[in-house]
Amino acid sequence: MADFHVWMTYAIILLTMLAYTSERFALEQVALASLAAFLLLFAVFPYENEALGSLHPEELLAGFANPALATVLALLIVGQGLFATDAMDRPVRMLARAGGRSATRAIVITLLSAATLSAVLNNTPVVVIFIPVLTVMAAHRRFAASKVLMPLSFLTILGGMTTLIGSSTNLLVAGVAARAGESIGFFDITVPGIILATAGAVYVLGIMPRILQTAENESSHQKTVSGTQFIGEIRLTAGHPFIGMESKAGMFPGLRDLTPRLIVRRGMIFYPPFENVTLSEGDRLVVTATRRAFMDALSRGGASIISNGQEQLAGTGDPSQPLGPDYHLAEAVIAPGSRHAGRTIRNAGIDTTHGIHMLGVQRKHRMGRTPMSEIRLEPGDTILIGGTDRALEELRQSHDLLVLEWSAEPVPQRRKAGIAMAIFAFIVATAALDLLPIVATSIAGAFAMLATGCLTLPQLSRAFDRQIFLLVGSSIAAATALERTGGAQLIADGVVALLDGQSPAIILSGFFAAVAVLTNFLSNNATAVLFTPIGLGIAHAIGAPPMAFVAATIFAANTCFATPIGYQTNLLVMGPGHYSFRDFIRAGAPLVAIMWLTFSLVGPWYYGL
Repeated sequence: MADFHVWMTYAIILLTMLAYTSERFALEQVALASLAAFLLLFAVFPYENEALGSLHPEELLAGFANPALATVLALLIVGQGLFATDAMDRPVRMLARAGGRSATRAIVITLLSAATLSAVLNNTPVVVIFIPVLTVMAAHRRFAASKVLMPLSFLTILGGMTTLIGSSTNLLVAGVAARAGESIGFFDITVPGIILATAGAVYVLGIMPRILQTAENESSHQKTVSGTQFIGEIRLTAGHPFIGMESKAGMFPGLRDLTPRLIVRRGMIFYPPFENVTLSEGDRLVVTATRRAFMDALSRGGASIISNGQEQLAGTGDPSQPLGPDYHLAEAVIAPGSRHAGRTIRNAGIDTTHGIHMLGVQRKHRMGRTPMSEIRLEPGDTILIGGTDRALEELRQSHDLLVLEWSAEPVPQRRKAGIAMAIFAFIVATAALDLLPIVATSIAGAFAMLATGCLTLPQLSRAFDRQIFLLVGSSIAAATALERTGGAQLIADGVVALLDGQSPAIILSGFFAAVAVLTNFLSNNATAVLFTPIGLGIAHAIGAPPMAFVAATIFAANTCFATPIGYQTNLLVMGPGHYSFRDFIRAGAPLVAIMWLTFSLVGPWYYGL
């Protein structure tokens, strides 16, 4: 019966992997099917083994309470808090200046900085730091975040190979080896580690971005933050941040990405170029800008509504009151037969009818240079609107305005940026200095984001990634079954038997390949614990330096690039990068092969085999 459980475990894992890679089924569906299969297997056919113990169905569910899974989900919520407050805007601008005008240079500098940092810090907090940086940089530089987030995870793993403390896997192997009498120094793996990391970095930076494809939903999101220009009107009420701004060379540099089209002052209209003009209270400033620029202006208190004659900040009734955390921007189309068609913006009554605010309008053909309030709306016009979650939800029932579902995006709560950054810094600092368990601080940080108003409850619930939750929970169930039934040990014994009688260099290469493959399906830590004593046994049996096989175990257990379940940082980037299971196989499997081939050449040379 024991053999039956082993072979059924192999069969379920194989079918699960085939289903994941085919992408014919939803990831959640495959994960649930895999979990159900294991639960039924060990419920209908109870497993008992004198040497390995028993395995009951309830033990297979322990993965859903795994600390690593809880940490990843909590950090995703914390990351959402950083996005919602625009807390990473300043660090991104600093890195962007370091890269100059070249987006590629800025990306390479950022990724190499992360890789270098991961040599002395645990990979997870490093990736947590750089995910929001790269995501915001992608929005500013207008490139796909999917092109850089998987490289971020892979480069931090490669950087973590270069020192003893670069990864928890390194420390775990060192601990097992120490109990067998083999001590490892801080820099003992640095030279081969740097060679492997360099070979991997060439692939990650030069080839992998061309393999990765921009996800369809990411393309839709990029359309919402760049490209389309809207025309809007800003009224400079008392205390407005634009009051006192002076023109230079005919323009207003302080307006950033808002391009002024005309200024209305006490009935007089000024057109560009604006020479010796100072903005004053009561001016009406007509501008063109992307929705991202309008969003930035709103978050700084620099944009007001244009849909009626009152002077107020969008979404409030009082210019002194900031926008709420549930205030969103969205785009809507004036429907044919809409009651608003043919009316001027001033008289359309959009705000009073729907409880939302209009900030801009975009039309396929040119509009004359007139004050915004005098423009007549036409069927097919796209308008930029702002409102609460509830107001936008009610607007979806209207036949006058057709809300573009993909366009809704919260306005950053920049006044909360300092709070969000403090929460984030606390999590990273305590994890990096090993003061508190990261699972405890990340969950506390997620709650703090909610309690301080950096996130709303709907935003928090959207940040919770059910795909990752089900994927990790079901994968840990599979790994538990593989270990407890002896399936993992059977694979290890088979590899040793297959390599019997070969030269030390071939045995070392084959050993690395076996560990590298298994680490993508088991956890890297479980693989390290399983293969370290096996590697030491092989070294003593063939008279090879034990350190060669210890290093092979460290490097191979870290080559978890081919699946998202292979390493915690892969799971962290999976959601923000919109990656599928197949993306990791397509982009990560070649890197596993590169690591194996590189070590097969470097390992025997460095350790004198």
